[in-house]
Amino acid sequence: MTRQVILDTETTGLNPGAGDRIIEVAGVELLKRRPSGRHFQRYVNPLRSSHPDALRVHGLTDEFLSGMPLFEQIVDDLLEFVHGAEVVIHNAAFDVAFLDAELERLGRGPFESHCAGITDSLAIAREQFPGKFNSLDALCKRFGVDNTRRTLHGALLDAELLAEVYVWLTRGQDSLVMELEDAHDAGGESFADLSGLNLRVLQASPAELVEHEAILQALDKGGNAVWKPGATQS
Repeated sequence: MTRQVILDTETTGLNPGAGDRIIEVAGVELLKRRPSGRHFQRYVNPLRSSHPDALRVHGLTDEFLSGMPLFEQIVDDLLEFVHGAEVVIHNAAFDVAFLDAELERLGRGPFESHCAGITDSLAIAREQFPGKFNSLDALCKRFGVDNTRRTLHGALLDAELLAEVYVWLTRGQDSLVMELEDAHDAGGESFADLSGLNLRVLQASPAELVEHEAILQALDKGGNAVWKPGATQS
């Protein structure tokens, strides 16, 4: 896939089955694994208070969120943004459970039915680094991604950080594909510009030509060398 959306959410708590809701959803677009400059971000009024522990994580107060649109008012924009894209989420099961719960309230299909697929970057990290911490902060530190702005969790900032981390995580998977795609986009071939160089052309001397012919004769043991006109190959 050439289009990916790196997605993250913030929520009022940990359990959508107990009524916890999404309060922020954001995504950044990658085209051929490079940021396109497009992003999506919306705050959402959850119609309920955040759990104190969740509030300490995201810092989005009831007062702030009370003036924001309901999920039903932003859902079409969200689904349009992810349509046709592979969606990458860190610990995807968590975010998808909340997205599915919100969509079910509106009588819409599950989130995965609105995009081209879902990839869990946490699963990729655990496969590459078994037994190690693989939180977003830990991966930022491992790959040298600057996360000093992350004093509070925010969906857009976390999506931006995850986009950088994801490219590092998967750089071995698609590097050859990227090079081939870049060559194709450039016309399929790449040539160095030698027009400004004064290159000397050295012709072979008569003695060198004789030696060259002798080598060809030695190689042509069967008398049917492939470089000869009309030669056939067995």
